[in-house]
Amino acid sequence: MMKAPSIRSPRKAKGHGGERREEILDAALSLFSEKGVHAVSTRQIAELAGISQPALYAYFATKDDMAAELCVRAFAILTSRMAAARVGHQPTAANFERSMRVYVDFGVENPNPYRVAFMIEKSQHGEFLDKMNSRPMLAGLEAFQMFSDIVAEYQAVGMTLLDDVQITTQTLWAGLHGLVSLLIARPEFPWAEREALIAAHITMLRRGALKP
Repeated sequence: MMKAPSIRSPRKAKGHGGERREEILDAALSLFSEKGVHAVSTRQIAELAGISQPALYAYFATKDDMAAELCVRAFAILTSRMAAARVGHQPTAANFERSMRVYVDFGVENPNPYRVAFMIEKSQHGEFLDKMNSRPMLAGLEAFQMFSDIVAEYQAVGMTLLDDVQITTQTLWAGLHGLVSLLIARPEFPWAEREALIAAHITMLRRGALKP
């Protein structure tokens, strides 16, 4: 009696249309985060995504287009989180620290998008972030404006040490970015317990920004 041939399950095909576009972006994000945009080729991205290089070009003309899309998405997530934190927000010291924590949580929970949006040097990724009217620049400015609006609420009720909202916002941003970027870039460093470190850092920023 002949044995019936075994039937193999068909190999799962790569996605099409929107799914394939997401697969390309996932591959690009992984490689950009590991190597930087400048060191990655579209061929490498296509290989990791499991498609041919010509097939990739049907979705993105250049790797800068992919980096730009990833930046826009990262900024949009941050803006959305900050907007949600402002719902029912009252200007108190505790709420100020909660607002700052939104930024830190976004970075440590999304290290790869954060790297692409905030940690790749200008000289490494062409001009897609340099143009004032580019999508990444506009998305980044929207996120910064949301941050600035939060700070302005505290300035309006006389709680900030400085009257200049832009300087206060930019100083806070620099402080938050410093911690987030170090936690992402140097995970091997013997950091203090993370929650305690983040809380202490934010408290120090609040004390430098708000009146006692």
